[in-house]
Amino acid sequence: MYLVPQTPEQELIRQTTAAIATRYGHEYYVQRARAGGNIDELWADLGAAGLLGVHLPAEYGGGGAGLTEYVVVIEELAAHGLPLLIAVISPAICGSILAAHGSPDTCQAWLPGLASGERKMAFALTEPDAGSNSHNVSTTARRPGSGDGWLLSGGKYYISAADECEAMLVVARDETVPATGGRPPLSLFVVPRNAPGVTISPIETALVSPDRQHSVFLDGVAIGPDALIGTAGAGLRQVFAGLNPERILAAAICNGVGRYAVGKAADYARTRQVWSQPIGAHQGVAHPLALAHVQVQLARLATARAAELSDAGHDAAEAANIAKLAAADAALAALDQAIQTHGGNGLAAEYGLADLWFVTRLMRTAPVSREMVLNFVASHSLRLPASY
Repeated sequence: MYLVPQTPEQELIRQTTAAIATRYGHEYYVQRARAGGNIDELWADLGAAGLLGVHLPAEYGGGGAGLTEYVVVIEELAAHGLPLLIAVISPAICGSILAAHGSPDTCQAWLPGLASGERKMAFALTEPDAGSNSHNVSTTARRPGSGDGWLLSGGKYYISAADECEAMLVVARDETVPATGGRPPLSLFVVPRNAPGVTISPIETALVSPDRQHSVFLDGVAIGPDALIGTAGAGLRQVFAGLNPERILAAAICNGVGRYAVGKAADYARTRQVWSQPIGAHQGVAHPLALAHVQVQLARLATARAAELSDAGHDAAEAANIAKLAAADAALAALDQAIQTHGGNGLAAEYGLADLWFVTRLMRTAPVSREMVLNFVASHSLRLPASY
């Protein structure tokens, strides 16, 4: 567990997160997920402790620390069976983009609330026909007849937690900016969830998670000039202020799930008696668990390095992609081996393993697919010819 070195401040963050997470636990997470509820009490406690905004600027109510510290929070929650997608989306993706590119007024309006947990924001990028190609976003922003503000039209798909957020950070093709390369550039807008013309519909999935998935339809949604984030037409560049942190924090979720799974399996293997000895005495059980532990620890090291590079202001894209791929693979392998170690009990609800399968499997596809990570590494790290 301590293979990744931590400063005294980071260890205090871990202990504080663990103390809160222990009061709730995995059963709370599953109960709220299956009942269609939210994790409002847990969210409020995390915000009150300053954990949701630990990485956000101090002048806007955050802790003034870095992504490295927020990785500790996200991983520790998942290590207690609480893999919270909203904790990555609202304070991290949206918070990071606003902190990097929002006006002082926008930052003052939103960041204190995101840091305290009193406000939430969803991130609306993905679309049915765009897939992983952000350049192919078809949601449009155009001027209304008055020329003041924008009208947004289009559809977004698989928008996490859209139902529990006050607003969405929407990525759209801005038709008010001259086109380059045949397509209008992208811009970012804060769109209230209850704005006229916004329709949010749930997507039924196999995920056991209180953070549900939605389709979002925008039908001529009118927004004012103050809804624009940063510079019109610079949205694609601005988005990456949130996408690399998103990948690093997705890795942190996976690392926490991996720790959770290996820990539960090791406890079971030490106490489950078969033929007068614990099953952990058998190498057929012990060695796969040991390998799962190694893989999770390696992914944790990769994630820590990616966060370190990001906090230092370096280009963390390669490290973020590698950490996300390694962590997703390691978490799935660890969870699968934990289920196998428990035998039939691995599928029993009381052991809290099988219900994590789909949210962990999601991390192999989102926020960036395994194939797109390999495309990035092939073309950028190895400088091989691009395939698209």
